[in-house]
Amino acid sequence: MNATSPAPEGTPVPTPGRIVLLTTSHRVAPGLLSWPAWQALRDADQVLCADGAHPQLPYLVEAGTTVVEASPTAEELVAACAGGATVVVVATGEGEPALTDGLARLAGSGRVQMPELELLPASYDLPGARLLDLVQVMDRIRAECPWSSQQTHKGLAKYGIEEAYELVEAIEEGDRDELREELGDVLLQVVFHARIAEEDPDTPFSVDDVAAGIVTKLIHRHPHVFGDETASTPEEVKAHWLRTKAEEKRRTSVTEGIPMGQPGLALASKLASRVRTAGLEVPLPAGDGIGYELLALAVRAEAAGVDPEAALRAAGRAYRDAIRGVEGRGSGL
Repeated sequence: MNATSPAPEGTPVPTPGRIVLLTTSHRVAPGLLSWPAWQALRDADQVLCADGAHPQLPYLVEAGTTVVEASPTAEELVAACAGGATVVVVATGEGEPALTDGLARLAGSGRVQMPELELLPASYDLPGARLLDLVQVMDRIRAECPWSSQQTHKGLAKYGIEEAYELVEAIEEGDRDELREELGDVLLQVVFHARIAEEDPDTPFSVDDVAAGIVTKLIHRHPHVFGDETASTPEEVKAHWLRTKAEEKRRTSVTEGIPMGQPGLALASKLASRVRTAGLEVPLPAGDGIGYELLALAVRAEAAGVDPEAALRAAGRAYRDAIRGVEGRGSGL
């Protein structure tokens, strides 16, 4: 009689047992496990782990769990469950692919009475958890890469500008894959600069300080979300934002905080926006030349709710396509 043949009448049917593959995330502090995970560990007949240096092991031992360092085959693990035993396998970082593949083969063969198989996440990533990986990778690159270890804020400044423009281009082109990649490149600039800032001898700060600063700013500037104020329209939200920003900065001029080194059309549009928002009546400076004409166009665009830089880029792309069309006709393509 093979393992899958029905037992004679009256013969007790053996209990197949249970295998629990316990997975954890290295992005969550060791020892912070779910309640079902602690229950499974408490009720297990055996707890196995192939990695004797697994970061969870000291906490399991402290909690009174005996963990055996072992790397059983699928056949050995099934045999360990004979008689209804429960075996918990604390998975390594790779997730035990050889073991799970072996168990799948045994289950598919039909020749073995398989124990109950359960995949139990003991801890799992929260949204944003992969940012921790980025910080760790950047830290190692800064320490070990001959190029990255020599970079400074000033040396990287040009890349920040380039990446920002590439992000804008991806948005305007509507390419989702490119957008995701360019967002990553911009994020890299933030993490890279924050890592460099940690080494400043006088005023160091970290990426956590950067994140804490923007969290505090966002909460303060959204009293309609985190406070008692209300806002039901985008205009009311903007009013809240401008008011709290003014309280924070205590500026004496609406022009303060506007980077004068930005592209000319964007600069003119930003100045016009500040003037309009503040309710000021400021006549455009009189002058001859294309600069004053462009200023007037930028102010007009801002008043109409048009980003002059984006409008000019759109026209530039149309001009590019026209050029390529002429080139194509000229080459006979």
